[in-house]
Amino acid sequence: MKRESLDVAPGDSPQDRKSRNLAGSQTLLRGLDVLEAVASGATTLQLLTEVLQLNRSTVHRLAATLVERRYLSFMPRIGYALGPKLLEVGFQASAQMSLPQIARQYIEVLAERTGDTVHLGILDGTRALYLDKIDGRRRIGISSRIGERHPLRSTGLGKALLIDEPEERLRQFYHAEHGSRQKYKFPLANWLRNMKDYSARGCAFDLEENEDRIRCVAAPIRDATGHIQAAISVSSAAHYMDDDRMRDLAEQVCQTARRISEALGWNADLAANGKLRVQVGAKPERSS
Repeated sequence: MKRESLDVAPGDSPQDRKSRNLAGSQTLLRGLDVLEAVASGATTLQLLTEVLQLNRSTVHRLAATLVERRYLSFMPRIGYALGPKLLEVGFQASAQMSLPQIARQYIEVLAERTGDTVHLGILDGTRALYLDKIDGRRRIGISSRIGERHPLRSTGLGKALLIDEPEERLRQFYHAEHGSRQKYKFPLANWLRNMKDYSARGCAFDLEENEDRIRCVAAPIRDATGHIQAAISVSSAAHYMDDDRMRDLAEQVCQTARRISEALGWNADLAANGKLRVQVGAKPERSS
């Protein structure tokens, strides 16, 4: 007879095996709790005991095992800190994570729900580089392709990438478009005012600024540090995108961007300056 696992001894009852599995799971969860507590600043055995509400010997045993496996480090009179093994694992996780692959399942759902074209893009110098595109169900031609670079100041996706930038940087990005053949409807002062509004909303709009009769709603994607790494947008013909629909889409787009951000390690509860907020009652700024 084959043994079910290396932990199963002859004569074990199903109840014995169940109890052993539960105990193993509990130990694993407690070990993870220790890591998270140290990451949150509980660096001494006393603090860990208080935070985790476990007895001192249990916490010491868990912490000692994590130190042995290099997930924690320990220095006398200083305490515990996250260990080098976490850097190795984090680097490997980062190498395995492809933004388009991670985002794809989320933007597919967004495209299906809205029926409109969805883009994914990143900042590339002074332009937005489109990494993915899902065409909508409507018969609308939107002249964008994966691998193309588009303006920042006039596209919703481009503006979403710039939402956190200070005014001086925004001025630089705006003027970077000077000399191009693009005729832009918003003077700098109006554009800066709009960008301030977009920053408060947590999403940005393209009001037929980049392509005639095309509007879009966009939101930033954040990484584990809270920095903007990418953005997504929903685009459609202006007659499908009146102000009320753009306001409603803002909530869907921001929620999708939030889910992708969380998949990249972003934590809204720990974010120092959460920007993925939607003012549901707010409407897009009209062009002057």
